[in-house]
Amino acid sequence: MVAAVWVPAPSGRQVLLAHGDQRAVVVEVGGGLRTYEVGGTPVLDGYGEDERCDASRGQPLLPWPNRVDGGLYELDGQTMALALSEPERGNAIHGLTRWCSWEVLQASTARALLGHVLRPQQGWAWTLELRIDYRLGDTGLDVSLQARNRSASRAPFGAGFHPYLAAPTGRVDDLEVLVPAATRYVADERGLPVGTESVAGTELDLRAPTLLGDRRIDTAFTDLGRDAQGEAVVEVSDPRSGGSVQVRLGPAWTHVMVFTGDTIGERARRGLAVEPMSCPANALRSGVGLVLLEPDEIWEGTWSITPGWL
Repeated sequence: MVAAVWVPAPSGRQVLLAHGDQRAVVVEVGGGLRTYEVGGTPVLDGYGEDERCDASRGQPLLPWPNRVDGGLYELDGQTMALALSEPERGNAIHGLTRWCSWEVLQASTARALLGHVLRPQQGWAWTLELRIDYRLGDTGLDVSLQARNRSASRAPFGAGFHPYLAAPTGRVDDLEVLVPAATRYVADERGLPVGTESVAGTELDLRAPTLLGDRRIDTAFTDLGRDAQGEAVVEVSDPRSGGSVQVRLGPAWTHVMVFTGDTIGERARRGLAVEPMSCPANALRSGVGLVLLEPDEIWEGTWSITPGWL
């Protein structure tokens, strides 16, 4: 007789948050957000407890979002070579913490504070102390990120998150989207920016509610319009039900990536990725939007998801 073997979830420890009829699950592996629902209705197109995270669902992207060309960059005369985590395109993608174990520093009914210390390694010479604070409240889910440079020299830094908003009909084609951005990045076949252009007069002018239809979008936007609170508000609506979800970006998030998920296999176009970013792709190499943290300096950014039916 073979004894039963306990097998942990691929995403590690699960932390359930609850507030009213809202439920969210934060996970140890990557410090990400696995699920979020209201009244049993999914807000995010997440993944199961028995599944490995795919397509970066709900993951923080640290210490850079998106891609680095060839994994190569320079800072203060030092050339760094990152592992090519997107080998088919010859890029390093989405940072170094997605598969690391994060420590649950605090947990209560509606809040989880996770932490991770990113150490020097191949292509990365600095120590960053990272904290992510997830909170459920009356208006939805708030996510706050803090990064502190614990090195003796300045450290490059960029940040992003990768939630997919669930399409109620199962297809993003049926969603209306509003993205308050005046400028978009033009990318090459490897997903690297080659320039910017105004969205005016193009099919990517989403500054008024626009039905996605068959649009294929994998685009970074910037020059974000903001409300009186300094937040840029991306709104995704289901015109059939009248329901909507807002992703609200605080001032630290100067870019947002919108991805219709056309290249992610069987789950293609089931959810719309709306990704807060502090910089565009290739920032480690280009320097565009890149933060240079001095020793002991802290960077902070907050974003939130507000389901319109709360």
